[in-house]
Amino acid sequence: MKRLFKLKLRELQLGDIEDYQVWTHPSRIYHKYNGPYYKHANEKEHEENIKTLRSRLESGEQNVLGNREIIADMETNEIIGLVNWYWKSKETNWLEVGIVIFNENYWGCGIGYKALALWIDKVFETKDELVRIGLTTWSGNVRMMGLAEKLGLKKEAEYRNARIVNGVYYDSVSYGILKEEWEMLKHE
Repeated sequence: MKRLFKLKLRELQLGDIEDYQVWTHPSRIYHKYNGPYYKHANEKEHEENIKTLRSRLESGEQNVLGNREIIADMETNEIIGLVNWYWKSKETNWLEVGIVIFNENYWGCGIGYKALALWIDKVFETKDELVRIGLTTWSGNVRMMGLAEKLGLKKEAEYRNARIVNGVYYDSVSYGILKEEWEMLKHE
């Protein structure tokens, strides 16, 4: 029987740092799907990043992840993943969102759907100027494409042979949703 997850989005906390270090380690399997065509931190760079985050949290700084938030289990407070947003074009109020579920044992449990719906709600609510939100992935990440479509995002572009992963060309696939379309959808 599948467990029903109650999720929350929150900032990284000092008490999370050891778990965050483990879950974001360069050896984790999610890196195979989460933008594998970009350079990722090596182990030494990862350790330095964790040291910096720890130091900032110890000094009392809030929101050390900036435009990213932790996906956590509401009951246990366990870290499950991360959501983010980034500007494609700040000049035209065009931003994109992303998500990663760190622990592959949680893949296929509906967590991505719930967490990304919460995140899109939050981004639209906190950024009044937005009229749309986008999400871009690659054709090798079939689960992310399915998630975008399940959430009601429309496929807006496919750039053929735009990403190279392990010497193989893949398409870059972009999805988007207008604010009024999102508000008409009902997400649980």
